[in-house]
Amino acid sequence: MIKASVIGATGYTGVELVRILSSHPGVRLISLTSRSYQGEAMREIYPSLTGSVDLHCTAADHKQVIGSSDVVFVALPHGLSGEVVQEGLKQNKKVIDLGADFRFRDYRKYEEWYQVEHSNPDLTKEAVYGLPELHREKIKNANIVANPGCFPTSAILALAPALGSGLIENNTIIIDAKTGLSGAGRGASLTTHYGEVNENINPYGVAGHRHTPEIEQELNTLADEYFSVVFTPHLVPMTRGILSTCYARLKPHVSEHQIRHVYQDFYAGQPFVHLLKLGQWPHTKWTYGSNNCFINLTVDSRTGSLIICSAIDNLVKGAAGQAVQNMNLLFELPETTGLDFNGIYP
Repeated sequence: MIKASVIGATGYTGVELVRILSSHPGVRLISLTSRSYQGEAMREIYPSLTGSVDLHCTAADHKQVIGSSDVVFVALPHGLSGEVVQEGLKQNKKVIDLGADFRFRDYRKYEEWYQVEHSNPDLTKEAVYGLPELHREKIKNANIVANPGCFPTSAILALAPALGSGLIENNTIIIDAKTGLSGAGRGASLTTHYGEVNENINPYGVAGHRHTPEIEQELNTLADEYFSVVFTPHLVPMTRGILSTCYARLKPHVSEHQIRHVYQDFYAGQPFVHLLKLGQWPHTKWTYGSNNCFINLTVDSRTGSLIICSAIDNLVKGAAGQAVQNMNLLFELPETTGLDFNGIYP
């Protein structure tokens, strides 16, 4: 059994990790840490875990937690995972970081967009960006896996086949994304107050959202060319889910039939990415609680544009589920182990 610990277990991402890992047939949860709930039983903080998780939350003694674990999941805000990752490497343990600190191959991009000094810039060279559909073989041999952000997961999966096959004009990409409130975390704020979000939709991070350079990094690598994208997220009054609608200008003489064939080939054998039938568009509700990503596309012949839509659960494929998918790869388990469940509907 893989001995797993979660550092930062009581946020929304942390508790989703605990939920998935607690029923994983190859895992034994041994330690959960929390700054806010030290000494409290996890099942009392989240009664939904009653009957499956008997652990109490402890203080974040990183050296001890890592020493007793085979893999450590770090679900902390950005800027706080450097010490954990360094200790993990020192003890030759696997670390999966769900924060932003190790997602950037150039740490200066991280410092520019997150406005903090990176605590361990040299270690960014050892981290592998944990999007299995693009980096599966590298992930298998990694010691540090940088779990992707939720928006980048949805947008990159939507655009990867078209970019990798050179079907679009790369510098014309526009990404319009909608997300549920759980992406903002569990902490109370005016932004997520019921009276503010109910019957409301609003853009945020316009022309400056921190996930923009992460999306560009992976898309630039796919295309082997530097370009920028326009990315605008919106907050909608639902709990979970991300729907990304991506637009790009097609290169001349590219047909919709050709594009669909490219997408079918690209995602053939990928257990969690599903290209929908012609005319069937993704719903976030279909992904609720699952590690699935649903994608569809069409060509607007009037404007010569490719339109791609993708839907994920931001807490599962966009965070905790993808982290477990990466763990399975690290420990040579079938990729779907512990994740082969459908979404909850309705």
